[in-house]
Amino acid sequence: MNTVVGIALQSWLVLGQMAPYLLFGFLMAGLLSVCISPQWVERHLGSEGAGPVLKAALFGVPLPLCSCSVIPVSASMYRHGASRAATSAFLLSTPQTGADSIAITYALLGPVFAVFRPVVALLTGLLGGYVVQLFDTPGGGNGSDGPRTPACTEACCQGNGSGNPLTRILRYGLITLPRDIGVALLIGVLIAGTIAVLVPQGRLEAYVGVGIGSILLMMAAGVPVYVCASASVPIAAGFIHLGVSPGAALAFLVAGPATNAATCTTIWRLLGRRTAVLYLLSVAVSAIAGGMLLNWLIPTMRAPIPELGSHVHETHGIGWLAHAGAITLLGVMGFSYLVTAWDRKSRTENGDQPEGTGTLLGRERLEMSVRGMSCSHCADAVRHALAECAGVSSAEVDAAGGRAVVTGEYLNREQLVAAVAQLGYTAGFSEKGD
Repeated sequence: MNTVVGIALQSWLVLGQMAPYLLFGFLMAGLLSVCISPQWVERHLGSEGAGPVLKAALFGVPLPLCSCSVIPVSASMYRHGASRAATSAFLLSTPQTGADSIAITYALLGPVFAVFRPVVALLTGLLGGYVVQLFDTPGGGNGSDGPRTPACTEACCQGNGSGNPLTRILRYGLITLPRDIGVALLIGVLIAGTIAVLVPQGRLEAYVGVGIGSILLMMAAGVPVYVCASASVPIAAGFIHLGVSPGAALAFLVAGPATNAATCTTIWRLLGRRTAVLYLLSVAVSAIAGGMLLNWLIPTMRAPIPELGSHVHETHGIGWLAHAGAITLLGVMGFSYLVTAWDRKSRTENGDQPEGTGTLLGRERLEMSVRGMSCSHCADAVRHALAECAGVSSAEVDAAGGRAVVTGEYLNREQLVAAVAQLGYTAGFSEKGD
């Protein structure tokens, strides 16, 4: 019982340490979602050359897209004409960081780490994009070089959405994003708290060391793990507590979000085997080089990594601020799930019937099952892909329920399934389709 209480207390301290920064990061992510949406990025990366690669890597760093949601967005970019190089750069830089994960990194790992991490993400994107541009050529069985889907010109893809900008900022920052990463983030906090209580500080230092061997070990540990940029930070802080070097922890933060089975499979299928190999090599080079440089930089600048929960114990005032931040953060996450459940209930009661649709001649309403979605960005990508299909007038997508309702005239089921499959998901039709 004492161990359980200790884990709960330490996890609460970690949550309080990161809560004020994470809440600020949520609001910044909401602002970015309105000012720089994935659809806006998609429309600006269609040309060849060095410029789109640089823009793709730059745009990807602050966007709050995790390792799961960046896949369909990148697939959509490529379908709309983005080059392999630009798509690879976006795939590499985006999942490593985001406004929210940078804020958490500052809270748990210090300012040097918080600045160094997005810089490494940017350089990883540039490296991968330019390597793909240099060594990868269209054709030769390397990926799909068939006709691209023309860019969507409907209202769904024009601008960054409708409604009051402040309302959309708050909704994304305080509802959509907390709902998407809430569970994974709390699991990461619990893992960090458990490590801090059960394992003495520095326990692994004698086994993993601080050289390139530890960097390779942590990079290998991060490759198969399916973890988002924000949730990986408390886990990395726990590794440092165990004695892993900051550079090795950085290697985990690079390899974990940027590589997983779903990402590698999608890149192999969408962009081709050569691009997939170059992608993985770029991750490995960036993780190793970035880790070694960080291990040299932190002692040189005399910038120690904060201990887990250290900010909470500095002063009485900061302790109360951390407690208040943790309570507020949990409240925001709980509220996001309540709003989502209420929205889903409302859609169910209304039959998912879009306003203004009727039983006109030739009009259909089809329900699809879509497997593999895990967040709002996944649902948005599927919604836009379906909206571009011939005859579709509206598409409603429920990521949690794994379903989509498509309304239109003379709908082509094979085309709808193919549009979703191009994003890396599995789609089919239920027996409920009208």
